[in-house]
Amino acid sequence: MSVLARNNVKVAGSGPAAMMFAHGFGCDQNMWRFVEPEFRDFRTILFDYVGAGRSDLSAWSPERYASLDGYAADVIEIADALEVRGGVFVGHSVSAIIGLLASLQRPELFSRLVLVGPSPCYVDDEGYTGGFSREQIDELLDFLDSNFLGWSAAMAPLIMGNPDRPDLGDELTNSFCATDPEIAKAFARATFLSDNRADLPRVEAEVLVLQCAEDMIAPQAVGEYVHRNIPRSQLVLMRATGHCPNLSAPDETVAAIRRFVSA
Repeated sequence: MSVLARNNVKVAGSGPAAMMFAHGFGCDQNMWRFVEPEFRDFRTILFDYVGAGRSDLSAWSPERYASLDGYAADVIEIADALEVRGGVFVGHSVSAIIGLLASLQRPELFSRLVLVGPSPCYVDDEGYTGGFSREQIDELLDFLDSNFLGWSAAMAPLIMGNPDRPDLGDELTNSFCATDPEIAKAFARATFLSDNRADLPRVEAEVLVLQCAEDMIAPQAVGEYVHRNIPRSQLVLMRATGHCPNLSAPDETVAAIRRFVSA
């Protein structure tokens, strides 16, 4: 099977430069439906990671996807198949770090990275606030292991935020629940146990960090840390709340990305 079929790749737009949109944990390319159409002056690329959305589930393996490097390999293979060079990578949540890893391996693929709600490490450490203690992360993963549907129903609305708009939490819950539980558990471990802080200073691309208010997954201190440690970065503190501004505040998200890529 071709890479483009494996990852359910969709290409639109007609611009000379490519813009790739990468979804977060428990999601698929549909999460970009309010944002991607606004950038059709680029050659836009949407895809599902192996194990997500309408990707080829048979291509998933626990060995390849035991760490975020396996997902970065997906990004690189898609970019190569579409001959992306000097493109823009837009990554939400864990995909922010996945795109960063891909750019470190192959700097020529992306000249600019847009990191939406990034976190290089979710666990608090000496001199570093990740937002969770190791015990909290272990409890979260244990809950996911023992009751995936219950975990999804409990966590998705908290991750989404915006309690006055319950339809958003419902959409994320449904997205989580549509994911194969075993694949989701492995992806969660690869995500929440990762530590990529040492990779930040090595990034050569220009970087935009989009930081939401009241984000329980990636609090403001994390966004500020990412900005401080990536040499050519800028930080935008958004009015949007929660962890998914691509759904909850697409206009603000589009405007911030547009300013960055037009500069």
